[in-house]
Amino acid sequence: MDEALRERIEGLAEIVEDDPEDVTARFMLATELAKAGEHAAAEPHFRAVMALDGDYTAAWRGLGRALVALERVAEAREVFTAGLVVAEQIGRAHV
Repeated sequence: MDEALRERIEGLAEIVEDDPEDVTARFMLATELAKAGEHAAAEPHFRAVMALDGDYTAAWRGLGRALVALERVAEAREVFTAGLVVAEQIGRAHV
């Protein structure tokens, strides 16, 4: 992991530790962890974002991608399917 990415992850982790309900910081942390290939570490953060804001469609997509990377394809399929339903309900489904 390069130094800049490691520093972003550490900074975001501190923000999340100070405010666990900061949806944006938690999503950014999950995304940066996934970029670093730390999919198992990203998973609980994507799930926390979804628990805090079930309409955060990017978190559904991020979790699905993390699960695919972890070779949990059946679970990823369920997440992608549920995320698509959410996206359709809130008008964010893209063709």
